[in-house]
Amino acid sequence: MNERSSKPLSPVLAGPVLRHTSLNRLTLWLVGSCALALRLRLYLQDADEPWMDRVLTEKDVTRVRFGASAYLYLIDVGLNDPLPANTRIGYDLGVSDDTVDSVGSDERWIREWAPHLCLPGAERPDFVIRERLDRIAHGSCRRPHSAAADGLVRVDQSLLEAEGDITERPALLLMTGDQIYADDVAGPMLRAIHHLIDRLGLYEETLSGGSVGDSKTLRENADTYFHREKLLPDVRSNEALIERFFGGVRKPVFTTASAHNHLISLSEVMAMYLLVWSPVCWELVERDQPALASKDAAVFQDQQAAIDDFVAGLPQASRALAHLPTYMIFDDHDVTDDWNLSALWETTTYEHPFSRRIVGNALVAYLLCQGWGNNPDAFDDIMPAIKELAASPEQDGVFNHAGQDQLIDDLLQFQRWHYTLQTSPKVVVLDTRTRRWRSELNRARPSGLLDWEALTEFQQDVMGEDAVIVVSPAPMFGVKLIEAIQSVFTFFGKPLVVDAENWMAHRGAANVLLNIFGHSRTPETFVILSGDVHYSFVYDVRLRHRPERPRIWQITSSGLKNEFPHTLMEWLDRINRWLYAPWSPLNWFTKRRRMRVSPRLPEGRDAGERLWNNAGIGLVELDGTGAPTNIQQLNSRSGGTRFLKPERHGPDDDFH
Repeated sequence: MNERSSKPLSPVLAGPVLRHTSLNRLTLWLVGSCALALRLRLYLQDADEPWMDRVLTEKDVTRVRFGASAYLYLIDVGLNDPLPANTRIGYDLGVSDDTVDSVGSDERWIREWAPHLCLPGAERPDFVIRERLDRIAHGSCRRPHSAAADGLVRVDQSLLEAEGDITERPALLLMTGDQIYADDVAGPMLRAIHHLIDRLGLYEETLSGGSVGDSKTLRENADTYFHREKLLPDVRSNEALIERFFGGVRKPVFTTASAHNHLISLSEVMAMYLLVWSPVCWELVERDQPALASKDAAVFQDQQAAIDDFVAGLPQASRALAHLPTYMIFDDHDVTDDWNLSALWETTTYEHPFSRRIVGNALVAYLLCQGWGNNPDAFDDIMPAIKELAASPEQDGVFNHAGQDQLIDDLLQFQRWHYTLQTSPKVVVLDTRTRRWRSELNRARPSGLLDWEALTEFQQDVMGEDAVIVVSPAPMFGVKLIEAIQSVFTFFGKPLVVDAENWMAHRGAANVLLNIFGHSRTPETFVILSGDVHYSFVYDVRLRHRPERPRIWQITSSGLKNEFPHTLMEWLDRINRWLYAPWSPLNWFTKRRRMRVSPRLPEGRDAGERLWNNAGIGLVELDGTGAPTNIQQLNSRSGGTRFLKPERHGPDDDFH
């Protein structure tokens, strides 16, 4: 037995991550290695004595066991007395063995079991509830083996720079998609996932419709590293599907070019969440290399350096997540590339039991590790099925097959992933993945990102508000050239090649969206926060026939740890400026010609450049009306840029 595998398990493996936070409610996410008794203490403004000291009960905690030594704790505490706004509030969690008769007899606090979560000189993490949202950090696309540094580490640096000035802290951290990459996994990450599954005894599952019969056999298969496309849904049994999608080219159902290590089992996805959010779990796994062919071994070694750099930053990244109220929404890579891109994709994927299980497992893990913390009340009806599934492996360590399939069926029909925050301004977070407007003319064409009913709900959510912050994982107003390229590939029946999913790709959805902005009762101020594209940009958007109202800002920050190929990005930016200059007639062939779109130029770039291609975190400062006063992209390693206000142009100008 090696040193790491024999290392005693910490009582807490990951977290706490600070989630939904209001004056009367505190929500935390935590994973422990055993059944824990929990005590929560809250401290006001550096006080020595707790303002609240409560032993948490079943009313406050939902516990979901997913392994012999893996217990997920969803902590949701209602407060009898409201917390003060605009004040530093310290919090501490005492943990002890739940089997001990006297609660607190062996109690340990955060400073003992996770000292990396405390800021220098502090005894515990803390947070602030803003009366008004004045500073928001936002980002997407955190790919662990990207060569870029981690934007969450830069968030932690901003906390250190703020020191005691809580007004310099972001009020919220909004993670706008692709918090994990379930479909694009480095070899060293997958190896660590498998070590962690074994170390914690994460539960196994039976698999149907593929070439492996269960999750344990999957890990032992010779193709489990770098050749998983061979294990994905059998291409021979899907010959008709292959013909339709690729004109006879033999490819698996999952079209991502990086499917070589695609996560499959629920235990793999859950282990990945632990490893992308916690440095503690990396202390339990070996960083060794499996037996590989020479070509794969070389890729493994190249990826190892990036993973080592990622792991080195995890103490800072997890500290940021412990201090800032954090809200999340999925995009495709949280599940799989091209997720629900078209009606044809949905039919072919969900009709196959193996691919349906892969998507479903990612959704179960998303619910437990991301979705629940945004809005716990939305999942009251689904949690009994989660608990029942978690209780099923007690005898043999294998999930109940029928119960897992039924839970997945329920989640694929679930329609409450979206949510709103009753903040000032109000935050409206859109689910642009599961409620799509499918094409009625050609099932292979890209679906609209929201269907009619979802767009109607969106309109009702924003009506009557003076200002709103809208989270749309994909930009509502994107780069015209890239959208045009996507349209061309769609025309020739190849939408999957270029991820042809943008708000303007579906005429019906695009028209309804633009009509919402033009409605007489629409908010005066829209701030749209997006990610997805692996570069950052800002547009000021106005209606041509009514330029004073509404005021719309499209603010895109992507990625947290990912970047677009730099040379290609420079050429796309340049060609976009040439083709869609204000005088170009091409502007009149776009669906958004009713809008005037003016880019903000990133400070420090060559004249005319619109796009910023550096990993990091977006930071938006808002005035009392909810309008941006300062828009920045903070680079992961250092530096960054401010997006400068556009010069005044004529009423018919349309820049991209």
